[in-house]
Amino acid sequence: MAAKPFASSADTEAKQQTLEVLADGVYALTAEGDPNVGAIEGEDFLVAFEALATPTAAREWLAKLREHTDKPVRYLVLSHYHAVRVLGASAFDAEIILTHEKTHELIRERGKEDWASEFGRMPRLAKDAGSVPGLTWPTQTFADRTTIDLGGDRGELVLEYFGRGHTEGDIVAWLPRQKILFAGDLVEAQAALYTGDAFHKDWAGATLDRVKALGAEMLVGGRGAVSRGRSEVDAAIEQTRNFLNVMIREVGGVHERGGTLKEAFEATHAALVDDYGHWPIFEHCLPFDVSRLWDEFSGIERPVIWTAERDREVWDLLQA
Repeated sequence: MAAKPFASSADTEAKQQTLEVLADGVYALTAEGDPNVGAIEGEDFLVAFEALATPTAAREWLAKLREHTDKPVRYLVLSHYHAVRVLGASAFDAEIILTHEKTHELIRERGKEDWASEFGRMPRLAKDAGSVPGLTWPTQTFADRTTIDLGGDRGELVLEYFGRGHTEGDIVAWLPRQKILFAGDLVEAQAALYTGDAFHKDWAGATLDRVKALGAEMLVGGRGAVSRGRSEVDAAIEQTRNFLNVMIREVGGVHERGGTLKEAFEATHAALVDDYGHWPIFEHCLPFDVSRLWDEFSGIERPVIWTAERDREVWDLLQA
């Protein structure tokens, strides 16, 4: 049997992007399982949510957005530190780049390594990689909660940290008046989870509980289609939670009986593949997911930094 191509290196087919107007002045761009982005209009400014992987990719998103609004971007909100979410930031000319305080620390600690790792795993997303001027640095951070007054009668945008999940520093953007939630990678709508930098038990428990408690009636996850209505929103949250809980059960079981990482991967793959295997980036993510969760069960509290070399070693061990 031929070895599986590394991560998403063989995924070369362009995805159809769809700009959706979710409410007056609220926009989302989805792309068949590629990373989602969004924007919210203030009275005389824009808040952009996520930046895509490169300035070239970001400018293409902004060109679509400019068909609806010409307001300048005052705030660029980044849900977490991963390269494919943040390295397009320079295209926005934002006055303020806003993240959780932990995200700033993670960029300093591992941003350079993550850049090389993610562009190696997902080369198609790194469109015109040479357009990236360097690491993206926040200009404003917060710890628990902050708000942006959108002006006029537009209400406010609430940025909130609900605990460790996909990373140590994930935040959501919540429009309480419209009940629209931009959840970042804390929730995926029928797209596989990447958990290589995650805190699985926190994420599957208290963090998702707090996301669900908002009572959103529309949700833009990190990947996948927009979820509309409480039933779809709750389904996306619970699909995400179930993916995590199956992983915790399978990896934990193998670890407890003294098995190997390879056995944990095989058990987890078998338990997930029927329900989740057809979702985008499932085969790509799972080796890195299981490796991180194995580390957690082994007492390694914080995620080990992924490098391009470590990526290949884990892939060759588990997906060969």
